[in-house]
Amino acid sequence: MDSNHTQQVLRTRGRTRVLLFVVLGISLFLGTVASLVIGQYQVPLDELPRILAVGPLGATAMEESVIWQIRLPRLVLGLLVGAALGVGGALMQAVFANPLAEPSVIGVTAGAGVGASIAIVLGINWFGATTIPAFAFVSGLATTWLVYQLARFSGRIRVINLVLVGIAVNAVAGALISFFIFIAPTSSREQVVFWQMGSLAGAKWAHISIVGILTVVGIAAAMFIVGKLDVLALGDRAAGHVGIDVARLRLVALVLATLLTAGAVSYAGLIGFVGLVVPHIIRTVAGPSNVVLLPASALGGAVLIVLADTAARSIIAFADLPIGIFTAVVGGPTFFILLRAMMRKGAI
Repeated sequence: MDSNHTQQVLRTRGRTRVLLFVVLGISLFLGTVASLVIGQYQVPLDELPRILAVGPLGATAMEESVIWQIRLPRLVLGLLVGAALGVGGALMQAVFANPLAEPSVIGVTAGAGVGASIAIVLGINWFGATTIPAFAFVSGLATTWLVYQLARFSGRIRVINLVLVGIAVNAVAGALISFFIFIAPTSSREQVVFWQMGSLAGAKWAHISIVGILTVVGIAAAMFIVGKLDVLALGDRAAGHVGIDVARLRLVALVLATLLTAGAVSYAGLIGFVGLVVPHIIRTVAGPSNVVLLPASALGGAVLIVLADTAARSIIAFADLPIGIFTAVVGGPTFFILLRAMMRKGAI
């Protein structure tokens, strides 16, 4: 009886996971189409296949400008940024074994933004087009290490310690960014302000190639450790018994999460809560297995960013609102509800 029940539960969960990916795939397709046709210049839906088929050289001047130079680069960047933030959040939650650990909550996003601000304001161009992502990555990695060390007490990391340290780090990072805004010349100041609000405006194909490499490499590498992360969820001792180097695994996962977050922050600004909301919803629907959670979080993050960006540039005529507004409106209440639920359970 127990065996039959277990098999039925596994079959039900399997169907739920398949349905989840189908829904995410359809949502991503519809969101992609909406992103290309909705805006100040309305593109007829029946004309979209032709515009995409003929390419930028075969389209009219208006179609080439609107679709190929503005909306399509913005769409692709949004897909990459959403996927990176979704997987980065899932990795953070796996490392710290709690659903409150997310790059923006514990300060990694703001820390990466500090590094990018330094490169922008000081006009550093050591590595060409990759200078800003490189500075964001190093700064984000340093922030990750700092939060990890400060949150440890007696060899353990409690959720409340993580959240409180994250609040402090976010405050310091915000102060540093404000300082750079104050000393920056006008042109650089506008770029730094862009970081704080988060936006996909001004996306270029050159940006996409850099973010694309970081995102693809980061997600691909993360998929190689999903099995070990599932074992880590059973506890450090259980993971150690099967030969997993727990400290090394945590370090690799943190570096990958930082790589993904820094890549997203580099060209999209400080977009928060995606890595908190998306993995939590996916985990509720499909269970805690990272084999499913990571790719589903990539799809879910992409959907959320594309829909938020479409709303940001179309909800008010002739205005391009910061995308961070929409993710914060969704993510803030979700974070509070999740925190209260854990408090009721005595988890913190």
